[in-house]
Amino acid sequence: MPQNHFEPTLSFAENLDREDALAAFRDRFHIPKTADGADVLYFTGNSLGLQPKRTREFIEQELKDWETLGVEGHFAAKHPWMPYHELLTAPMAAVVGARPVEVVVMNSLTVNLHLLMVSFYRPAGRRNKIVIEKGAFPSDQYAVKSQLEFHRQGGAADFLIELAPRAGENCLRTEDIEQTIADHAGEIALVLLGGVNYYTGQAFEMERIAQAGHAAGAVVGFDLAHAAGNIPLDLHDWDVDFAAWCSYKYLNSGPGGIAGVFVHERHADRFDLPRFAGWWGHDQRTRFLMDDRFVPMRGAEGWQLSNPPIFQMAALRASLELFAEAGMPRLREKSLKLTGYLEFLLGAIRDDRIEVITPSDPSSRGCQLSIRVKNSDKSLFETLTKKGVVADWREPDVIRVAPVPLYNSFRDVWKFAEILRESLES
Repeated sequence: MPQNHFEPTLSFAENLDREDALAAFRDRFHIPKTADGADVLYFTGNSLGLQPKRTREFIEQELKDWETLGVEGHFAAKHPWMPYHELLTAPMAAVVGARPVEVVVMNSLTVNLHLLMVSFYRPAGRRNKIVIEKGAFPSDQYAVKSQLEFHRQGGAADFLIELAPRAGENCLRTEDIEQTIADHAGEIALVLLGGVNYYTGQAFEMERIAQAGHAAGAVVGFDLAHAAGNIPLDLHDWDVDFAAWCSYKYLNSGPGGIAGVFVHERHADRFDLPRFAGWWGHDQRTRFLMDDRFVPMRGAEGWQLSNPPIFQMAALRASLELFAEAGMPRLREKSLKLTGYLEFLLGAIRDDRIEVITPSDPSSRGCQLSIRVKNSDKSLFETLTKKGVVADWREPDVIRVAPVPLYNSFRDVWKFAEILRESLES
């Protein structure tokens, strides 16, 4: 990586692009254009990933099969719809570090969190509290509080343990998370954190958190909305109980794309766990006998409710094909370089107003850097937007920038830094 004694130049960035073994993947995505036809500088894969060029082909295949086969497409389509979700299982398991029996693609993220909490948040006696981040994504806050209210008939705040950074700090320390869990060991039923915090971009040490939660006798789950497809995950070996994630961010499945679920293999045969049941989670060998007694499938598939949305799954297949080809290790290697280069360029601007609130340790972050510019407001972000930068504003004062290794280049990063420098100077 470049060091601070280098003067940042466009030619240096272009040399990095020439040396990039994954550079060709950029051409396999549609890049939005500015009014004059140039590629925008797209840094919001942490909010909505770009469209793979084969997505249309994958969806049109299913449209054609529906057109020509009707209901018979469930069995006679090029990729029969009845077992279609199984096409996604292995590649998705590879992305999150799981065994195929532990993963299923279904529903949307918050729906899946609720379904999983039905099974894994089981308050009993003093053990009735949930640990979350104080700065968790609002949907997680809503879901957790509504679960508490459902079980407790109100008074959710009394059963919520919120983790906050130390005074003057932006991110949580792992030792503080562990200490909080230990301090409340007899009271905690569930630890539910994000894998990567949406606001700061901090990646949590999930293995250590899982160990601490289990040592306290609690169940441990993660919302991986900003982690899946972004950072290396090893959910099985980390001994996480459950996880859920969306696929429209780093996994490029399109707006509102279908979500994913992980349930550890040790729960695969826990048919005693309470769950909200639906017929697609019923044992597929007897599903069409239409018995009114629910017999869940083994593993994560047993949490399914309804037959899956094929067009959404087709879009996700187009992206997972690219992930399988590139591989998470190579994507992570490039991501470290891209985000490290962005961090270097921000430092080279030499403007004391710039504060990166994302951890400086590369192992504690993914693609995203969250940039705070002191004494600025949203007008700076609006200026960047007018100059062709597609980034992300989060109240009250943070610009989130996420260089994604599948389609962002080092040239993109250099141009963003130049536009930011010029905007600050003006």
